[in-house]
Amino acid sequence: MVKVAVLGAAGGIGQPLSLLLKLNSNITELSLFDVVNVPGVGADLSHINSDASTKTFLPSSKEDKTALLGALKGADLVVIPAGVPRKPGMTRDDLFNINASIIKSLAEGIAESSPKAFVLVISNPVNSTVPIVAETLKQKGVYDPARLFGVTTLDIVRANTFIAQLHPGDSKPSDFNVNVVGGHSGETIVPLYSIGSSASFYNKLSEEQKKELIHRVQFGGDEVVQAKNGAGSATLSMAYAGYRLAESILKSFTSKEEVVENTYLNLDASIKGAAEAKKLVGGLEFFSLPVKLGKNGIEEVKYEILTKVSADEEKLLAVAKEQLAKNIEKGVAFGK
Repeated sequence: MVKVAVLGAAGGIGQPLSLLLKLNSNITELSLFDVVNVPGVGADLSHINSDASTKTFLPSSKEDKTALLGALKGADLVVIPAGVPRKPGMTRDDLFNINASIIKSLAEGIAESSPKAFVLVISNPVNSTVPIVAETLKQKGVYDPARLFGVTTLDIVRANTFIAQLHPGDSKPSDFNVNVVGGHSGETIVPLYSIGSSASFYNKLSEEQKKELIHRVQFGGDEVVQAKNGAGSATLSMAYAGYRLAESILKSFTSKEEVVENTYLNLDASIKGAAEAKKLVGGLEFFSLPVKLGKNGIEEVKYEILTKVSADEEKLLAVAKEQLAKNIEKGVAFGK
């Protein structure tokens, strides 16, 4: 019996994400919450002949908290795509003032109704919204850093796709699983192409191609915003990325094989390898790294990857750390 709650289920990310979750055989109950249009989304999904039951929760007013608490009650896993999407010219930081308040109120609901749930934060800016959730759960006395995940999987998905596009015929996106570390906006995104299966393909590129590839991964979201011409941001690819992390977490509950994914996490000393990782990233409290997943959440941080980066990647990491420090501070201050 696994209950998954989607907060923001009627939005551009929420709808395709809910569809993917409805098809997962490990999920028995899908709980959909939003402030608009969610009954229609739920009715639509409920016609699909997969085994997960579908329930929807729509507040009757801005002050109504019963819908959120009902959606979250007993949830094992909560995915949060709620918030305002990026528009042309907007950075993820521009979204902060709007989305920060939304995220804080949702985190308060989680603390009250499903304090032991795994929480996956998609809402941007992730670099700041994850610290907001952490601070809110701390205040409520229910915080477990091993159960809080910032979804940075889209950066990996893009990194895999974009390098394959530079080697048509020789590779395909599914050949790669590039580790992307740091954060989830602009220059805080650092793809480690020099490590693993991507290295030989990456090394064939000219210096200019390498720079263009890194920039494309870092600012891939802008491509989608511009292509949609003001009609939205990355929704379908983000829904897939969010689902991939959720699927891996669910798989880790029962898998005998090691399940590893990258996520933006709190480098709390209670998690194996987190203290070592924190030293390597200059004392930052939050950072995206590969982690081993298990039935209790994040079991181990695979920090060793940071000792294998190239000289060029070291330079990228230096920039990322500087920006991340500000993003984290902003989120923590708001959360407090």
